[in-house]
Amino acid sequence: MGQPSDKQKQLHNDVTNVGLRAQATAVGLIQLCIELRKSNALSEEGLGNVKKAIADELLIGPYRRYCSREQRREIEARIDRIFAGEQKVGPAEELSFVTEQ
Repeated sequence: MGQPSDKQKQLHNDVTNVGLRAQATAVGLIQLCIELRKSNALSEEGLGNVKKAIADELLIGPYRRYCSREQRREIEARIDRIFAGEQKVGPAEELSFVTEQ
């Protein structure tokens, strides 16, 4: 696991400063990606890039001090389930990597 890039950190700060951390924003993004995939306007690779960006953001958030490869896979699996829209994901508190600040 590498450290987040300066570009990722800047994007994290920009998104936070704009206030795009609400569930409504996330749900809108997920639905947009689903619709773009249905219309073939977004490739599987493109969708993968979106999901990777989300995982990267979760890993540099304020509650993460350390994340193993297994925990990264857990995050990615949950994101896959969310974007598939077919499985209940469960509360974030159940994730093994969540720590109190």
